[in-house]
Amino acid sequence: MTSGPIGLDLAEVSKANAPQLIDVPAAPGTINEKNEKNLSFPGDDSSLSASGRKDSIDADGKEYPTAEEVDTLRRVCGTVPWASYTIGFVELCERFSYYGTTVVFVNFIQNPLPPGSTTGESGTHGQSGALGLGQRASTGLTTFNSMWAYCMPLLGAYMADQYWGRYKTIQISIATAIVGHIILIVATIPSVIAHPNGSIAAFSVGLIIFGLGVGGFKPNVSPLIAEQYEARHPKQYIKVQKSGERTIVDPTMTVSRIYMYFYLMINAGALAGQIGMVYAEKYVGFWLSFVLPTVMFLCCPTVMFLMRNKYARRPPTGSVLAKALKLWRLAAKGRWSINPVKTVRNMRADDFWENVKPSRLGSNKPDWMTFDDTWVDEVRRGLKACTVFLWYPLWWLCYNQMTNNLVSQAATMELNGVPNDLINNIDPIALVIFIPITDLFLYPGLERMGIRFTPLKRIAWGFFLGSFSMVAAAVIQHYIYKLGACGNHPSSEECLSVNPAPINVWVQTVPFLLIAFSEIFASITGLEYAFTKAPKNMRSLVTAVFLFMSAIAYAIGQAFVSLSADPLLVWNYTTIAALAAIGGVGFWLSFRGLDKQEDKLNAIPESSFKGRKVSHGGMNA
Repeated sequence: MTSGPIGLDLAEVSKANAPQLIDVPAAPGTINEKNEKNLSFPGDDSSLSASGRKDSIDADGKEYPTAEEVDTLRRVCGTVPWASYTIGFVELCERFSYYGTTVVFVNFIQNPLPPGSTTGESGTHGQSGALGLGQRASTGLTTFNSMWAYCMPLLGAYMADQYWGRYKTIQISIATAIVGHIILIVATIPSVIAHPNGSIAAFSVGLIIFGLGVGGFKPNVSPLIAEQYEARHPKQYIKVQKSGERTIVDPTMTVSRIYMYFYLMINAGALAGQIGMVYAEKYVGFWLSFVLPTVMFLCCPTVMFLMRNKYARRPPTGSVLAKALKLWRLAAKGRWSINPVKTVRNMRADDFWENVKPSRLGSNKPDWMTFDDTWVDEVRRGLKACTVFLWYPLWWLCYNQMTNNLVSQAATMELNGVPNDLINNIDPIALVIFIPITDLFLYPGLERMGIRFTPLKRIAWGFFLGSFSMVAAAVIQHYIYKLGACGNHPSSEECLSVNPAPINVWVQTVPFLLIAFSEIFASITGLEYAFTKAPKNMRSLVTAVFLFMSAIAYAIGQAFVSLSADPLLVWNYTTIAALAAIGGVGFWLSFRGLDKQEDKLNAIPESSFKGRKVSHGGMNA
């Protein structure tokens, strides 16, 4: 539930860009209450300098924008710290291991051992396989794996916020995932494959442990990489370009850039892992395609350990989720009605959150209300982000087709020696190419033209592009049925090896390119939105909520398993395309008003409330 517009004016926005007065500093060197008397803010008339300009320069010589400059100056990105790049490399290694392993799941589960093979290798013209359980089984198990991996971030976020902190949680999760990797390797040993029941049992156990590790890693590495910049430059400041133009270095734009290249690292790792392991599976066997990702994964704990004293790290402050829920319940008290329309109207009222601010309640506030007014604004903003994420399952349904049904579709066309599970690498290749183009040319170009391509606009476009990709997949599937010798059953064993549809497999470039562009606008922006809108002591949790939307999509995807086989695949793709298009329209209609509040939401200052007391201050450098 969300409230009405955020009540900040431009003077408050400007003031929020200056150093914040907080009890526990967010970064080394942040000014605290002891220095309050020495501060002057851009919105304070007493700070006028001799030149008539309001003094907005801090002790380090950094100039902050005035209210007018916030509204008029062009915004640019800051410099990404090198510590963020090392975290990006860790993510690259983890994604190499994850995608390098999971890319061969479909063939391992679905297809039988090729004649004369004990490891699953097939050579140039054969089809790799091991257990021969069919397409429905492979779709079901791969869907479960992805759903499990995206449910576990909720647990990983809780452990990070409550007990371990992000850094320690990441290291423990890496150790857990390594155990899962080892068990998966056991399942692919030739002597184990010879007993399919034993192999699938070991595979399933490994899958569960592997997902636990992945789930603890994902919601914590994402905030950690952006916090390296925030620790140094938490607020907007003025930068004079060589041309003499005054610009605003915007932390939000810099965070957007960080997540763009974070996602590039993800896809560089995925690309290398998927291509390499597909050929390892095809020419050596499944055991090698599971061993090599495990070896690469061992780079993660090594880099994290060597950099342990270089990272800006927020210590655990205790989970504040309970207080956030109590706050919402208090705000919702007396607003329920048997009329659902009236209930929604009451929950969206302008005073929904204002009435539960400590300053408003005064002596009537409950004992558990140990936070300040600003934290109420942060919680409101974080819940707005969570409502934005509620639409994401409809987009994830499109994305998830890449890992199962489109892989199977590729196997029914002319491969000409190319492994069917290699084709989906068009997606990471496109991302590696187009992310820098988008960052360096598209977004700055729109900014120079005065077009604010805000996060919510980007997400809406991501929905529509995802829908278009599924339309393309449906058209391809239609022609496979129409032109193939086996008609509506091209996935039968005799057709896969002898009579594929006379369509070149590279026609799948179209849906994969569209998916890639939709990821740039929807997936990357979702990570950015989770970081910038969450309270700082709830970032892992809000990121986990974003990732959990993918798990919901996989759960919904289970309902489509019955459509994930011939002759119903055209219906599968068209239904998902329609859902994504409806989602895009509904998303924009729901949040076009919130889109207008983007700057005000970002300008809410950091609360002094951190959860439990932290004796050594905020971030550890």
